[in-house]
Amino acid sequence: MARDVAAARAAFRDLHREGCFVLPNPWDLGGVRRLERLGFAALASTSSGCALALGLEDGEITLEDALAHLRFLCAATDLPINADFENGFADDAPGVARNVAAALETGVAGISIEDRHRRGGLYGTAEAVERVAAARAAIDRSGTDVMLIARCEAILAGSADLDRTIARLRAFAGAGADCVYAPGVLALDDVRRVVDAVAPVPVNVLLYRPGVTVAELAAAGVRRVSVGGVLARASWNAFEHVAASLARDGALPG
Repeated sequence: MARDVAAARAAFRDLHREGCFVLPNPWDLGGVRRLERLGFAALASTSSGCALALGLEDGEITLEDALAHLRFLCAATDLPINADFENGFADDAPGVARNVAAALETGVAGISIEDRHRRGGLYGTAEAVERVAAARAAIDRSGTDVMLIARCEAILAGSADLDRTIARLRAFAGAGADCVYAPGVLALDDVRRVVDAVAPVPVNVLLYRPGVTVAELAAAGVRRVSVGGVLARASWNAFEHVAASLARDGALPG
């Protein structure tokens, strides 16, 4: 069946209007097919999962790697695909706009841009907002209905100041983000603060450890839940466990 990109994009936007949905992150065709069979309504790429599959570390894939991966995922399924597009693979706003435009051509329904450069630190607030605005302008010029997700990486970069994260998310929403996301925010009281601060803009939460459920996040007002590289790491950890047993003991683990 030919993929209806416009329909996938419209369906993806509809998912954000009410309720809460789970957005799992496959990196290969087998994962896509399994997630389809489990009934998920949309999928997201994972840059770390893509990197591991290529024998690289998280943060080492190139723009060309990312675009090829997105083309592969979009061709593999009729489900909407959200792109984990790291920092847009550019430090300057014009570069972000140019690369987002290229990503739109792969058929994605959403694209996430983060405010951490690949050297590890955060862009200044004004610069980060300019980059979100550039991504927004690129989408608007394309005439597509692709959603823009803006990520604040402050907590992952070592800042525990939730007020700082919230201020950035609000600024990103003001610059045109359709959905905002702060990986590392998972305590329910903190999640509620974020949801209330940016309302009515939808909030994504990264479910990266046990102890919190999708139902609890939904009750806190979260619109979507993703898992990033969790599935990829679980798969590779299992692979290495069995392979190490073969190498060490000449047997499968008991």
